[in-house]
Amino acid sequence: MIAQVEPFHAIAVSRLAHEMEAAGHSVIHMEFGQPSTGAPARSIALAHEVLDREAMGYWESVALKDRIAQSYADNYGVTVDREQVILTCGASPAFVMALSCLFRPGARVALARPGYVAYRNTLKAMYLEPVEMACGPDERFQVTAAAVDALDPVPDGLIVASPANPTGTIIAPDELAAIAAVCRARGIRVVSDEIYHGLSYGARAASLLEHLPEALIVNSFSKYFSMAGWRLGWLVVPPDLIDAARARMGNLFLTPPVLAQKAGLMAFECADELEGHVETYARNRALLLEALPKLGLGRIAPPDGAFYIYADASEFTDDSLAFCERLLRDTGVCAAPGIDFDPVDGRRFIRFSFAVSTPLVEEAVRRLIPWFAARRAEAVQSVA
Repeated sequence: MIAQVEPFHAIAVSRLAHEMEAAGHSVIHMEFGQPSTGAPARSIALAHEVLDREAMGYWESVALKDRIAQSYADNYGVTVDREQVILTCGASPAFVMALSCLFRPGARVALARPGYVAYRNTLKAMYLEPVEMACGPDERFQVTAAAVDALDPVPDGLIVASPANPTGTIIAPDELAAIAAVCRARGIRVVSDEIYHGLSYGARAASLLEHLPEALIVNSFSKYFSMAGWRLGWLVVPPDLIDAARARMGNLFLTPPVLAQKAGLMAFECADELEGHVETYARNRALLLEALPKLGLGRIAPPDGAFYIYADASEFTDDSLAFCERLLRDTGVCAAPGIDFDPVDGRRFIRFSFAVSTPLVEEAVRRLIPWFAARRAEAVQSVA
């Protein structure tokens, strides 16, 4: 039997946005979680030099593995050996590798709902069973230790994401420790998606490695390092899975792009530029948090990190895909439908990415104000 994988609806909305752009319309892309900025300037300069002098081939940068391992000591106070770091072609292959190292077909893997659409669909594609846990405002749209402890039967695995997509919520360190304790006690293997680390607006996000050394950690250069198109990421595995992970990387993906590895190593030296991006996201977040309640989108997940706002649009729609398409056609503002992230309740939610420039966020707000006012007027007339 061939696995049934559902579509990523935001891709269809984005395709319509690009068609509109090609036809001459002004579009503001807030549908995807990708920085509008490029790689750090010093990384780009180095890449030009490498292109001029090296042919490149299949290669794994030991220096980059060392630098990533060092970052865990610097940022979280945990020791990671170089060989535990498996360089990958972005976070998506790292996620596939983590799942294939841990689980056989038919294994049950728990995850939050709402959550990143590819978690659910990748599990299905690998013949694993998603066990979705409904997480609402009371849980800050996040996994809790109590919810994991209540799962019956006990799942084989758990996916944790903090900061999370689509909500941007961060799991508090004490709660993360409690989740780790429950998983250790119940024999649940954990994959922690830490791709948005470095992007927080208050307390930092803790790594699950601080509490659960046997966890597998997924990360990449796509978000904080602003290098989405370079397709470079990594997977941290416990010592007993190094051979299995290396075998999967070598056979399925060979090596990450050489150019990306060299640029990624340089990116670690560009903290000032990268922190400037975070400051921009913080301004954009503040603008949207002020504007959205005035539009009728006041019930939102608390965006502690990442660059998303997940808003309850139930006052306006119970079909988030159609709503986002109409919003795009009428205003040129492209948002992601909540149905991607939550197949049950997501029809009432939409997600905005604020990883664009501040002037674009300001322009989006100007376009949204009259449009939502008109939708409110329509709702009043329909009731009358």
